[in-house]
Amino acid sequence: MNLKKAIPLLLASLLLFSCNSTKQITYFQDLPEEVLEEVTQPKQIVVQPEDKISIIVNCRDPQLSDLFNLPIITHRVGQGEYSNLGSQSQQVLNYTIDLEGNIDFPVLGKLNIGGKTRAEIAQYIKERLISEDLVKDPVVTVEFVNLSFAVLGEVKTPGRFSIDRDKVTLLDAISRAGDLTIYGKRDNVLVLREEEDGKQAAYSVDLTSAKQLYASPVYYLRQNDVVYVEPNSVRARQSTINGNNVRSTSFWISLASLLTSIGILIFD
Repeated sequence: MNLKKAIPLLLASLLLFSCNSTKQITYFQDLPEEVLEEVTQPKQIVVQPEDKISIIVNCRDPQLSDLFNLPIITHRVGQGEYSNLGSQSQQVLNYTIDLEGNIDFPVLGKLNIGGKTRAEIAQYIKERLISEDLVKDPVVTVEFVNLSFAVLGEVKTPGRFSIDRDKVTLLDAISRAGDLTIYGKRDNVLVLREEEDGKQAAYSVDLTSAKQLYASPVYYLRQNDVVYVEPNSVRARQSTINGNNVRSTSFWISLASLLTSIGILIFD
């Protein structure tokens, strides 16, 4: 009879540990349908000083469009003795936004594009070309060149990742880094950002709460943002002197106490 009483107690204890562990690693634990109404407005990437972009103008007359494009440089691929000297690669020169948000554009001169999205830059240049009767049918293409964000800490593949789209979310960044490891704190992910006034700011995001995540000002990332995933207590204990122990001494003491209690119930 005592054995029958002990088994449910053991199962309940294991279930308690399991539930506690699940709550620490599960995303979006408060995701009712109404949370979706609180998603922050989509924010597209805007160019900032020292960003590099490429701008290409095309029209029916190739010679005319060349007037508004930076030169294309050609360099040989391979430098070794057995490299293919006939293989060449072409690269369009890029614009670097200065500290005032300007670029020096062919024919049009200085253009202030700081704080604009890719689409806004393309539309602005297109309107200038048409209004000044320079090109009747221009097609303007703008691409990011050196924009990126970094992901550090307890993720599978930390590193710096390029921005190749107009909108990048914190979830996109975590996916690019291969997701958090089992040792990553999901309730306190930090995003470090340089604000427009030049000051550094740190934001904490709880990935276990969909409501907090979607309402966060850093749900949509900017270029040069740094995402840091803090290690949890298990990982922190592994970095101590007893780092080769999977758990701390207190864990084994608690486990021994639990087994002792079960043994007393069984053999009582």
